[in-house]
Amino acid sequence: MLYQQQLHRVQRFDLILILAVAVLSSSGFVGKRISLAQDGTQAASQAVAEQVTAAGVDLKLLSAEYKFTEGPASDAEGNVYFTDQPNDRIMRWTVDGKIATWMQPCGRSNGLFFDRSGDLIACADNKNELWKIAPDQSHQVLTSGFEGKLFNGPNDVWVAGDGSLYFTDPFYKRPYWERTEDKQLPQRVYRMSADYKQVSIAADEFRQPNGIVGDAAKKLLYVADIGASKTYRFTIAEDGTLTDRQLFCEMGSDGMTIDRQGNLYLTGKGVTVFNSAGKQIQVIAVPEGWTANVCFGGADRKTLFITASDSFYSIAMNVAGLK
Repeated sequence: MLYQQQLHRVQRFDLILILAVAVLSSSGFVGKRISLAQDGTQAASQAVAEQVTAAGVDLKLLSAEYKFTEGPASDAEGNVYFTDQPNDRIMRWTVDGKIATWMQPCGRSNGLFFDRSGDLIACADNKNELWKIAPDQSHQVLTSGFEGKLFNGPNDVWVAGDGSLYFTDPFYKRPYWERTEDKQLPQRVYRMSADYKQVSIAADEFRQPNGIVGDAAKKLLYVADIGASKTYRFTIAEDGTLTDRQLFCEMGSDGMTIDRQGNLYLTGKGVTVFNSAGKQIQVIAVPEGWTANVCFGGADRKTLFITASDSFYSIAMNVAGLK
């Protein structure tokens, strides 16, 4: 009996709905509603298409045994190196999932990036130097200053397609430094030639430049001014100079990386992803209060690795990172 009463109610409701649709159709209102629904579906489909993390996956904590993690960089095999700066060591995650100390001490290295020969370029913050570290862990100091002054403290570095280096030099006073602030250089981006013989000013007029990454194929370089909460995009000219400075987005970043679709990943509170047009498309939440840096790694470059305070995370991705 209850089922029959419900059936009669449904039939009456369907009749009312059909009459209402007939009336509204004559005014064209239904067509507009359908159009709006279609627009909403298209927007949802677009959002799904732009999502960079793989469907149904969660952030994976790989280890939380550090004081402060930074500078992840992937080698040719997809192994990821990162720094535990307060403990003055470089860690290595291998593609079989193992993590171990790779080098200690390491000049209190911060940002890292592999060059074309497989050596690790490191921003060695202890003495404001830029290092080149060989696979056997021997190293050479590439530079420690500009025009007779020590660097503020090279922070992040990127290696261009021609082998030249671009690095940021913000000022973060360290308790282990002996020098005074009156010897501070302006906070800039520098370029070192591929033969490591010449250092020049690549870009200035920043409050505090920090994260840096480039797209060698497209001749683009991104620099985050964390002090001004902005990120800029430059064109790399044939001679290595930076031109066409453009505001990319109203957000700064500690570290950054880029994928093969041109999406840019900024850090701070979690990881915020922008497409190549500077539109925010996703935020990857991270439990720690501060996310320092990111890189792509793994054998297929489709895993994002995240350094965040005392922890090291990974998450599977829909997209691959640039090599």
